[in-house]
Amino acid sequence: MNVMNASPRRKELTRLAAQLFVQEGFDRTTVRMLAQEMGIKSGSLFHHFKDKQEILAAVIEEGTQNALGIAKAALQSCPGSAEARLHAMARAHLETLFADRNAHVVALFEWRRLDPAASAHLSHLRDAYEAMWGEVIDDALAEGLIHGDRFLVSRFILGALNWTVRWYDPNGPRTPDDLADELVAMILSR
Repeated sequence: MNVMNASPRRKELTRLAAQLFVQEGFDRTTVRMLAQEMGIKSGSLFHHFKDKQEILAAVIEEGTQNALGIAKAALQSCPGSAEARLHAMARAHLETLFADRNAHVVALFEWRRLDPAASAHLSHLRDAYEAMWGEVIDDALAEGLIHGDRFLVSRFILGALNWTVRWYDPNGPRTPDDLADELVAMILSR
């Protein structure tokens, strides 16, 4: 089921499942725990989802759809320079991680738990997101702003951004804009 067409109740259940998957991990989260967190009986959970795998897929799909939307909006609203686009994508990625943290943490750390069918179904979303990054990185490489192997550069950038979910304190002295500025400053070849 496409999460964009999901009922408000299903979306709320997906949000609660993401929270529990972050707290407990997918493998340790039971259907009983999910139902309890959601305030429903275990059997009622299956009115909304076929099984725990479908819940995981819904969490990851919703998070990835949100990431794509935020990134597209960021690129559409920024000036055309490669440096500005790098900053816009870094800021959008951080916004995605911090605004909808649970869904993205689940996507980052539990993707490997998806069954092959769900992984195949969702890989187009992940690929679309990575392709957006690839275009921005290609522009920066072409302008000589950054140097290196495109694949490695993209992995290093996304790895650095993704790891912020482990150490960044939103109540601390640095804003997501500060983080995006610092990342772009570190990778530019000047």
